[in-house]
Amino acid sequence: MTAETTTTDVPAILVLEDGRVFHGRSFGAQGETFGEIVFNTGMTGYQETLTDPSYHRQIVAMTAPHIGNTGVNDDDPESGRIWVAGYVVREPARIPSNWRAQRTLDEELRRQGVVGIAMPGTRALTRHLRDRGAMRAAVSTTETDPEALLERVTASPRMAGADLMGEVTTTEPYTVAPPEGVSTRYRVAAVDLGIKAMTPQRLAERGCEVTVLPATATAEEILALDTDGVFFSNGPGDPATADGPVATMRGVLDAGKPLFGICFGNQILGRALGLGTYKLRFGHRGVNQPVRDVHSGRVYITSQNHGFAVDAPTDGAFDTPYGRAEVSYFGLNDDVVEGLRLLDRPAFSVQYHPEAAAGPHDAAELFDAFCDLMAAQSADSADTVQPAQS
Repeated sequence: MTAETTTTDVPAILVLEDGRVFHGRSFGAQGETFGEIVFNTGMTGYQETLTDPSYHRQIVAMTAPHIGNTGVNDDDPESGRIWVAGYVVREPARIPSNWRAQRTLDEELRRQGVVGIAMPGTRALTRHLRDRGAMRAAVSTTETDPEALLERVTASPRMAGADLMGEVTTTEPYTVAPPEGVSTRYRVAAVDLGIKAMTPQRLAERGCEVTVLPATATAEEILALDTDGVFFSNGPGDPATADGPVATMRGVLDAGKPLFGICFGNQILGRALGLGTYKLRFGHRGVNQPVRDVHSGRVYITSQNHGFAVDAPTDGAFDTPYGRAEVSYFGLNDDVVEGLRLLDRPAFSVQYHPEAAAGPHDAAELFDAFCDLMAAQSADSADTVQPAQS
């Protein structure tokens, strides 16, 4: 692809909640947009970032200096649309070039009505957010008065307390089957709290037939499917608002079904165990986040996208309504809890994204660990079957 990216001379401004103002030029659609502004440190995977439902109602600033180099294609999206509320880049690629590219990034942003800004101050913006924390913001090509825009920023909703699952989840169940040549070994129910397309694909590659269910699915509905395991996905918003999925997960735990959660699903497991959650100052977003396995000491480089975390004891096993549990991983940058494991039931979760779209593949083995849990549960069930009386 050799088409040149269109960047306009239309002025654009970025106004933060604390009054900081950045100036640039319009990139993507023109207009204005509001959301929580966060930064992503990934050097690759901008298309996966844009289409990740976990970024719903967030303005995403990319720390990599050049964005759009490989254009846009129809194979890499993690959902059917762009979810970010706005996009901030330093320097859009002038001539994207990749054999898979079908459109420029600028064309895709305009096609989907996503307002963006290209500006020289992305490094200063990132340092500001690290110091002050994620906050509400707006990008506009139509409002020239920063003070007027700031008034609307401070009137916009906060991310804390936001219940966004219902805005991103599937409305109807659907099934992802194993690819051709791969036999079905397990049946999995996946609760879509904002699921990325690659996640059920990773399970399907391992012989799982995955039935993806809306976020409103109840434990009774899930258990009626008689699956081998249950998965809870990533998603946007404040986990403190997710009372429905918490109740659903508790029902699954009561039934003893093998359970695996990632990102938002990790926070849901924390709440189901009686733990609290809290908002991080600026969150973890990128494909270079180091975490350590508490038992092996092994360090994984992981893909992450979260602004909330679980508040859990980190000094050994602790008691929960479902037996003993422990923190299984913690972040090396700031000691944030990055995983939970139940010791008396077949359930675990991680705060990061093992499907690695985009990102490193260090943690792909977690899908195998989930399959191992389902295999062990199936073997235990077979051992308890009594022989027929003659």
